[in-house]
Order: sequence, then structure tokens, then C-alpha cells
Amino acid sequence: MSSKADKLGVSASFARAQPVGVSSRRAAIAEATGAPTSGVVPPSEVPIEALAHNPFNLREDLTDLDELAQSLAVRGQLQPLAVATRMAFMEAHPGATDGLGRAPYVVIDGNRRLAAAQLAGLKTMHIHVNDALSASAADILESALIANVHRVDVAPMDQARALQELVDVHGSQAQVAKRIGKTPAWVSQRLTLLNLTPELQDKVETGELKVEPARRIGRLPQEQQAAAATESINAVNPPRQRTRPAPPTVNAVNTPTPPPSPTPNPRITISAQSPETIADALTAHLTPDDLKAVTELLMQRI
Repeated sequence: MSSKADKLGVSASFARAQPVGVSSRRAAIAEATGAPTSGVVPPSEVPIEALAHNPFNLREDLTDLDELAQSLAVRGQLQPLAVATRMAFMEAHPGATDGLGRAPYVVIDGNRRLAAAQLAGLKTMHIHVNDALSASAADILESALIANVHRVDVAPMDQARALQELVDVHGSQAQVAKRIGKTPAWVSQRLTLLNLTPELQDKVETGELKVEPARRIGRLPQEQQAAAATESINAVNPPRQRTRPAPPTVNAVNTPTPPPSPTPNPRITISAQSPETIADALTAHLTPDDLKAVTELLMQRI
């Protein structure tokens, strides 16, 4: 019966000589790649070709890179990328090495900056090496989500899918909320997008269906969602037209007729007290300028 070292292609003498605390798999990878297993101080700056994108990155697309690339070209890199060594990544994820090439480091947090740096033509990048980040696919996903949870450029559906994967790993929304520093209500609200029909999820992806009403619609039975989505999409008020007052008319005795009194603005009726319902009602009845003014007034009262 062959030993584990034989299956990995490692000689018996090599297996005996490997440093204490280094697994057989890591030793085999070290022998195959020529990378040392310990005793080497990681670099703080590496050539950009030494970096591979994280296969578990939660963003399906790295979009809107031009502005970031320009900033990197002008101001340079202000924050190091969080990376794991290729050896640690391969040890934890033997089946997820497609696309890594021969890069000795895998970016765990900073994939968008790496893509922008490649676009900007940077030759090197600053890194922080932390092999603990490569412990499991769930840890990588969690690290990426936590790093991006406050960023506006993460697509809502991508965020919802990542949260669901974390729920599958940790067992409950409450546990996920605790680990990422958010409330259970915050997590639940974003997961409602996954209750939408596939057609409506596509509309959220394209922006045709806005996120806030989509979360509310996600709480409805699926057979009611299409009608609710159509109503939400169509509830877009055209901007108010500013018209000049009509000149006064003159009656038979040359007495000017006063212009008609302006019609009072309709009252907005809000039947529920949830933030989503209030936001929907205001969006349906106010112009963008009025919505901005209301937002500023609310912020002054917080």
C-alpha cells in the first residue's frame, strides 16, 4: 500500500527531512515549485505579474476601472493588497487553481485595485502577506465580503449571493450578521433579493428594477411579484414642467380677469411605517430635486 508521500510524488528522504509542522501536501508543493516552506520574510512589494486574482472574488465583473486606474497612475498605491502565498492557497484549495498561472501570490482583498493597476500599466504593487486568509473558500468569501460590504460598487445580487453562501456555511443569518458586523435585519433585507423570480433578478442586475422596491417585492409570493414589479417600474413621475402664467383675459367691460388659483399639491399618503414603504411612496410622488431636498433635511435631523 503506497504512502501519502508516494501518492504526492515525494521521496521518503524528503518526507523525513521536511520541517516540523509542515504538511506532506505543502512539502510536495514546495518541492514541485521550489518555494521554501518557512524561514523566509515575505516581501512588501512584488512585480505585478507575481499576483493572481482571487478565484473566489465575490464580484462577477470588475467594472468602472478607468477612474481608479487614473488615480493609481497619478497618486500611486495608497493601500497594500492582502494576499496569500500560492503554496497556502493550493494547499487549502487543490481544485481551484485555474487562472492562477505561475503567480506566487493570490490576491484575497484588492482584486479591483489589481485590475486597475494592470490597466494603468503599474510595474509593481505593495502587498501584505497573510496565509491565514486562505484557510477555506468560506473564509476567502467572508474576507472579500467584509472588505467590500461598505463599497457601493458591489452589485446587489452579487452581495446577496455571497451572503447566502455565508449563511450556508455558518448556519444562520444571525451568525453571519455577527461575523460581518451588521444587524440580522440588514442581512435579511439583502437576502430577500434571492426570493425574486429569475426574470426580476435579471431586472435588478440591469437596473430596470430598483433595489429598494425589489427588496420589498422579494417578500411577496412569486406569483404576485411580476405585477408588483411592473407597478414599481411604471411609477416614475416625469419632471414637473415650469410654465409661464397665462396673461389675464379681458371681459366685455375691459375688467381684467385674475388668473386661476394654483392647484394645491396632492397629499402623500403612506399606509405603512416601514422604511422601504416610506421610501417607495416618496419616490413615486416627488421629483429627484425634491427627494434630494428631503434627504438633506432628514440628515440635518439625525
